Amino acid sequence: MALVMFSVMVVLLLLGFPMMVPLIAGAFIGVVQLFGSIEKTEFLVQQMLGGIRPASLIAVPMFILAADIMTRGQSAGRLIDMVMAFVRHIRGGLAVSTATACALFGAVSGSTQATVVAVGTPLRPRMLKGGYKDSFILALIVNSSDIAFLIPPSIGMIIYGVVAKASIPELFIAGLGPGILILIMFSIYSVIYAKLNDVPTEPKASWSERLVAIRGALWPLGFPLLIIGGIFFGIFSPTEAAAISVAYALFLEVVIFRTMKITDLYQTALSTGMVTAVVFILVGAGAAFAWVLSFAQIPQQLLGALGIDQMGQIGVLFTIAIAFFIGCMFVDPIVVILIFVPIFAPVVAQTGLDPILVGTLITLQAAIGSATPPFGCDIFTAVAVFKRPYLEVIRGTPPFVFMLLTVSVLLIFFPQLALFLRDVAFGK
Repeated sequence: MALVMFSVMVVLLLLGFPMMVPLIAGAFIGVVQLFGSIEKTEFLVQQMLGGIRPASLIAVPMFILAADIMTRGQSAGRLIDMVMAFVRHIRGGLAVSTATACALFGAVSGSTQATVVAVGTPLRPRMLKGGYKDSFILALIVNSSDIAFLIPPSIGMIIYGVVAKASIPELFIAGLGPGILILIMFSIYSVIYAKLNDVPTEPKASWSERLVAIRGALWPLGFPLLIIGGIFFGIFSPTEAAAISVAYALFLEVVIFRTMKITDLYQTALSTGMVTAVVFILVGAGAAFAWVLSFAQIPQQLLGALGIDQMGQIGVLFTIAIAFFIGCMFVDPIVVILIFVPIFAPVVAQTGLDPILVGTLITLQAAIGSATPPFGCDIFTAVAVFKRPYLEVIRGTPPFVFMLLTVSVLLIFFPQLALFLRDVAFGK
């Protein structure tokens, strides 16, 4: 049965169908083979509706809408200007500013692709003018966007939390440690790259210029304070934080910065609705597909063939990391999370692994895979936005992928990289 399901899915993918079609087709074939009747496919509808029913998913369109509003406004640019004012004069400062801007915007949007567009569009021309090679610039932007998947609010963590029934606030806090570590490693590499390639520095900003930049970024800096601070101190839930982020984005761009009119919100809401529809169809289809896999006990058969039952916690974590990394190199991270999390859930429970640690590792692998050849979705976002050839976009990625995988290994052997802040925040 599994062979037929996956064969049909691969064929449909190769024919160019969107991912939701192979998922639903695979689930449909599975139900027909399991029950021997097309009438039982009503179970699929029930599972699809159940997949999008959790209240936590309300946060997804809210965070997408907030990111859309800020991308169209001045918030992203003001954050970039503030970072630039402090580090542009050091060797590699412009590259460090780009990586830091990705982290800050990630604390606003939670989306890797939104970060590629919002940060890369203004900074790539500036880095080209500053003497950086385009292959390095594109690789830096694409891979620094991974930080957005770890820094809350992370859409990937929300999806994992819903599927694995794990605490989303704990996941948000746990992502901070690995996200900051990645930013530090990227910054060090950027400085070394700039020195080796003799990249010129920019004039040092005066303290008056820095104060102006800080003053301009104070309002946008309220986003991470609201989201992370509010969740950290238990003031509101992630879903409530998402609604607050939308209200705050509207307040900034309509009232304070006056970059948007109320009439502009229609196009923004339309864009958000299109993205949200795709995400929710994927979530529903993934839920139905996961139910079929579970009912047919395919996960147990696959993992039994791998001998995962005899592995310890470290072995299970490495297996999970490899599976998600490879999967996200070919398919959208949300789809991989929807399919693979239910497969590994029994083993995670059996070995006593902390689901928050597993979720952080999975989110990191999903982010790495989305920026890794051959089919990482962020790569194609960069190709479309910057209008550069595919090979040029991926040419500079190996050092960044190596650093990201290094963080993955460190996370496996030193779980406190993710769990320390979680334990402090939630008293565990």
